[in-house]
Amino acid sequence: MHDDRTLVEARLKRVLDERIRPAVYPETVPLDVAVWHAPGEPVPVAEGLAATPEPIEVGARWGAPWGTSWFRVTGTVPEAWAGKTVEALLDLGFDENMPGFQCEGLVYRPDGSPVKGLNPRNQWVRIGAPVEGGEEVRLHVEAASNPVILDYHPFLPTQLGDKETAGSEPQYTLTRMDLAVLDETVWELVLDLEVLGELMAELPVESARRWDILRAVEKALDAVDLQDVGATAAAARERLAGVLAEPAVPSAHRISAVGHAHIDSAWLWPLRETVRKVARTTSNMTALIEDEPEFVFAMSQAQQWAWVKEHRPEVWARVKKAVAEGRFVPAGGMWVESDTNMPGSEAMARQFVHGKRFFLDEFGIENDEAWLPDTFGFAAGLPQIIKAAGSKWLLTQKISWSQTNKFPHHTFQWEGIDGTRIFTHFPPVDTYNCSMRGSELAHAAKNFKDKGVARHSLAPTGWGDGGGGTTREMVAKAARVRDLEGSATVVWETPTEFFKKAEAEYPNAPVWVGELYLELHRATLTSQARTKQGNRRSEHLLREAELWAATAAVRTGFPYPYEELDRIWKTVLLHQFHDILPGSSIAWVHREARRTYERVAEELTGIIDAAQRALAGEGGTELVFNSAPHRRDGVPAGGALPAAVASEVALAPRVGGGHVLDNGLLRVEIDARGLVVSAYDIDADRETIAPGRAANLLQIHPDFPNMWDAWDVDEFYRNTVTDLVDADEVVPGEDGVSVRIVRSFGASRVTQVLSLAPGERRLGIDTEVDWHETEKFLKLAFPLDVHAERYASETQFGHFYRPTHTNTSWEAAKFEACNHRFVHMEEPGWGVALVNDSTYGHDVTRTVRDSDSGTTTTVRVSLLRAPRFPDPETDQGVHRFRHALVPGAGIGDAVREGWRINLPERRLSGEREVAPLVEVAQDAVVVTAVKLADDGSGDVVVRFHESRGGRTGATLTAGFEIGDVTVTDLLERPLADAAAPRRDGDRVTLSLRPFELVTLRLTRA
Repeated sequence: MHDDRTLVEARLKRVLDERIRPAVYPETVPLDVAVWHAPGEPVPVAEGLAATPEPIEVGARWGAPWGTSWFRVTGTVPEAWAGKTVEALLDLGFDENMPGFQCEGLVYRPDGSPVKGLNPRNQWVRIGAPVEGGEEVRLHVEAASNPVILDYHPFLPTQLGDKETAGSEPQYTLTRMDLAVLDETVWELVLDLEVLGELMAELPVESARRWDILRAVEKALDAVDLQDVGATAAAARERLAGVLAEPAVPSAHRISAVGHAHIDSAWLWPLRETVRKVARTTSNMTALIEDEPEFVFAMSQAQQWAWVKEHRPEVWARVKKAVAEGRFVPAGGMWVESDTNMPGSEAMARQFVHGKRFFLDEFGIENDEAWLPDTFGFAAGLPQIIKAAGSKWLLTQKISWSQTNKFPHHTFQWEGIDGTRIFTHFPPVDTYNCSMRGSELAHAAKNFKDKGVARHSLAPTGWGDGGGGTTREMVAKAARVRDLEGSATVVWETPTEFFKKAEAEYPNAPVWVGELYLELHRATLTSQARTKQGNRRSEHLLREAELWAATAAVRTGFPYPYEELDRIWKTVLLHQFHDILPGSSIAWVHREARRTYERVAEELTGIIDAAQRALAGEGGTELVFNSAPHRRDGVPAGGALPAAVASEVALAPRVGGGHVLDNGLLRVEIDARGLVVSAYDIDADRETIAPGRAANLLQIHPDFPNMWDAWDVDEFYRNTVTDLVDADEVVPGEDGVSVRIVRSFGASRVTQVLSLAPGERRLGIDTEVDWHETEKFLKLAFPLDVHAERYASETQFGHFYRPTHTNTSWEAAKFEACNHRFVHMEEPGWGVALVNDSTYGHDVTRTVRDSDSGTTTTVRVSLLRAPRFPDPETDQGVHRFRHALVPGAGIGDAVREGWRINLPERRLSGEREVAPLVEVAQDAVVVTAVKLADDGSGDVVVRFHESRGGRTGATLTAGFEIGDVTVTDLLERPLADAAAPRRDGDRVTLSLRPFELVTLRLTRA
């Protein structure tokens, strides 16, 4: 037989595009349209419906950036259409290639009840099936003219990312407002041909199945009268029925489709717009559930559910009904799909506490899975947190974006720093916006790494990023490939149903140990420094507020601020969303975040002050409150004592220029350039700085990644570096015992103050940068005389080791990594810590010196970037950072100093010393939270972990008479399989594994 394959395939494409798809709506009449443009921010639904609109014609421009326009569409169904299916086609000016990134609308009836959302791939509204003819149609559309930020030429700087700079130029053209007859037979024919055409393209050319489909398609096209598609569509479908009925082979890959609409809680739109995006999507999905009996939809992020409940009660009623039917599934059990690299220990725990508790309170549903398809890598401490929250599974897709190395598994056990393992799945479809295309299903089957031992994978199905969700076309395609030869099989299932099947078929899944590092988007550890500082500061203020409020409540009857703390935690958790905290949202989002963090700080500081005053009482003695988890200057953790007299620090001139700081433990030489050329540990008789090198060295690089400006730093940035060694000033500080350094470069200026803490081996480095660079990367370097093949970075509830070498491509890819409060490198018996109060990104490299063959290990902290997309003014202005170099530090010192720099002492005049509410004697055990139980019972909850990576005993002493002691999960529920701790009065003793996390609930006797 002659090979006419390409001829038939080309025929299929043209006939579908030009004749069959246009015939889906064979008859149309225009609707009358009027519009009212809201003058400012979105208005309540009642106000939008009551407004007086002005006529507008199709073809007119509408919608200033970030504006809201209320369209009223009216018309009459023609009498001649009686008995037919009729829909309104409402095209606000959509580009179908940009679902989730365009204007959107929510359709209402005149009584204010929502109908469904409109987006580029979902423009229809059902009027009747069938209609009687003569019905009056009246609909209202709340339309959002969100500007397109990520356009066809992506990453171009734009002022559209903030309402204050976006201007008023209309963004869209009203394209279509019609009533139309839907020919359901033609619509079904379109789906038949799409599914077969897409499947055919994925099959080997030499396979018989491909040619069977080709011939059936050819016969179907022969049956279509191009001048009367509707009359011949049924006959064409009959010629396809045979190939659509052929069952899949028994070994076919099996896909669990989960309806999905990945909705970024803020990204290229502000938080207020996400509230409306969620309402549009949930309206669509509840309607689709009513129409499609097999369809199941899952939505994560309890915050988004809470928005629906608060802002759209009518939609919420529909959501609750669908949840009760098991068709609309709460997923993930987190407050938002957060970043997991940067949130601190308690914050990561509270993501699960608040998320799971919302779903439990509202629906009685316990989430077993963490659902994070788009998060930019996963910290090594996360498995223990997932388990401690009562969950056991994890789903993500983002690791497939890695640039260098292909992850070796799609289903596996992920082991965290403490040994906890979590059953994990990466969907091999490699998208969280699957649309049921044949190419996607074929890719999932071919790509699946665990063939031969497993055959199930999951496909999150629906338009996302900006929401939209699953469409009826996707459901129709899934029905056709449920059991179809040549294709993976597809069934709609909940995440729980998938994970149970996957876990049962793969009981000995391979193990991956340590972090799940995304080899991309590394710059999110640095972009938008103020947002990151706001997060870090808020986390520690929350710790202080809970600690002192709980202590004051138990000791003095101080009213514990349950509601305030709950609300503030949810605000902070929201801003840990994986585009807000990482710094990859538009300017509007970060401008609002800065103001939010200011309000949070003010409110939490008020709670802390009130609680401490209640504890201290009235009096003139200066008391020092220590919120850190270790004793400081004689003050116990969680206690307050009268201020002690500090020892002295000496400042002297340095031979050859510069200054010398000396406190008897550490002698630091700062040369005339303001660089640290020596940091000498006097007790250890050991130099910290590598020979011939200088620390506190600011370095600046060009920073213009190939893509994803705010997200990425590409390795070639290192090829060019400028050392900022010229100083405007190197002079004693105002206190006479510090050194002040001023440097100017480009359009920017840096002021630093270097100081020694009395009685401590700690060099403090306070840096103020007035930053006005563009597409530059600022680092602060410390070349250390340390031979270390690995170094430790703090992560949630412990630390994680990374190599300093680049033996493999996996190691080389980690050229920018995350730490929390410290990094630490060590030779046996002696090490160095670098601690910080607000930075996350860093790099560590090693070289061997020609002079003495010694090893120089250089750690550099990332201070600032200046990407121009999506916020063209990223990080412009004044920033302040605090770091400290700690020579002679063991890992325990690194832990202690990291907490200390983030929780400075507070001083208050009073009359009473304050004993800790709880004390833990072992320094290796770190208490991360002391609070009252969330249920209002008055029980005291204490959370702690082993922090050094070794086994230890822990003795907790309560500063109050206790009744019962219960080991709980993160939600403060008893753990059935936990060994009861040993009791001796108000002392509780436990044994902890390396990095083990424990939560105790103490009832008050």
